[in-house]
Amino acid sequence: MSPDKLQPLLIVEDDLALQKQIKWSLDRFESVTADDRESAMTQLRRHAPAVVTMDLGLPPDADSVSEGFKLLEQILGVDPDTKVIVLTGQNDQSNALKAVAMGAYDFLAKPFEPEVLNLTVERAFRLHHLQAENKRLQAMQMPDTLAGLLTRDPQMLRICRTIEKVANTNASVMLLGESGTGKEVLARGLHQLSNRKDGKFVAINCAAIPENLLESELFGYEKGAFTGAAKTTPGKIETAHAGTLMLDEIGDMPMSLQAKLLRFLQERVVERVGGRQEIAVDVRVVCATHQNLTQCVKEGRFREDLYYRLAEIVVEIPPLRARVGDAALLAHAFVRRFGQEHRRNLTLADDALRAIEAHPWPGNIRELENCIKRATIMADGNQITADDVGLAGAASAEGDRSLDLRVTREAAEQRAVLAALARADGTIAKAADLLGVSRPTLYDLMHRLGLKP
Repeated sequence: MSPDKLQPLLIVEDDLALQKQIKWSLDRFESVTADDRESAMTQLRRHAPAVVTMDLGLPPDADSVSEGFKLLEQILGVDPDTKVIVLTGQNDQSNALKAVAMGAYDFLAKPFEPEVLNLTVERAFRLHHLQAENKRLQAMQMPDTLAGLLTRDPQMLRICRTIEKVANTNASVMLLGESGTGKEVLARGLHQLSNRKDGKFVAINCAAIPENLLESELFGYEKGAFTGAAKTTPGKIETAHAGTLMLDEIGDMPMSLQAKLLRFLQERVVERVGGRQEIAVDVRVVCATHQNLTQCVKEGRFREDLYYRLAEIVVEIPPLRARVGDAALLAHAFVRRFGQEHRRNLTLADDALRAIEAHPWPGNIRELENCIKRATIMADGNQITADDVGLAGAASAEGDRSLDLRVTREAAEQRAVLAALARADGTIAKAADLLGVSRPTLYDLMHRLGLKP
């Protein structure tokens, strides 16, 4: 399919005779027309054109360019990738250049040559197509170090892009999400993608260590600092020098230690318990919590200054129930893994998959993993049934987020394709049967949605 047939062309011109002439000149393209700013925005929302040709002089004041500039700003505000070609008078080059500075793709002076207009529009379509294809390919790529994170959910893929972007900076990263959503997996991926990957990744759970021991675990202690301190021991922060330190469940850190941690983050030096010497430490800090830290700050349970030190980059990880198709996708992967461990060739029955898709998974991936592990042990035959999985409940319907039919339709198509691919364990023929379409149609849908076969 040629790029000029992917999306329509919008022609904005208040002179109806000239509008017809432009449309006739561009008869090889699928054109829609508008004669003022309001009708142009209506056509833009309805057809989502890749390319727009427009006159700057529009009603109610066709002698002024103010309406044209307002329309240009609105078009680029809705979709910055839209290629806008401004048609101007012979002596109006200054306004044309201003339009290009605002983000217009190109300009042509009237009267224009039909061949030049056709060539300019064709180049605009081709550039739009190439940029869209580039975005699609970038969205499909998963960093090698995050390849172990199984997901097709668009929000999770965006999070992977974020992790990739911030990896080689020294910014502190805060991972927020429910228990079992994969915070440590992302933290390890961040470490492996960074220039600190040759250093250690050290994780400590602030909620799992008693308050009286947490300080010595973090900062270390000198010999004789307290009863039982038989030798000098470096803390986790020191151990992570030149690497990455993950502070898990940071929301449970006692207030008494928060001040000491803040000093370390500011000065990048530690003092061991019982010691007087300051030790310089170069470490990347990643923290994680399932708690609402902003609420903890309001309630006085977490220091505000420490929060802003740790929250330079905040990544909110969605729960499993919000990731389209991921529950079934992960379930298939866990069945293969545990089936190999127990030397059994197991598959998931349709009723088991429906139960997995309907369950809200309050324990997220950790709960799903335990559920599948138990099912692989308890299953009598080679198929894991809903009884083996032991889940009950139905999926709740989501409310409409948008009244834009095109956006709603595309979102519904994406959810359906992701769910079908997950349930079919990536088998295209089976997924096409579930969707009630042919395999070529499904391939076309996947290509448009940026999904790997």
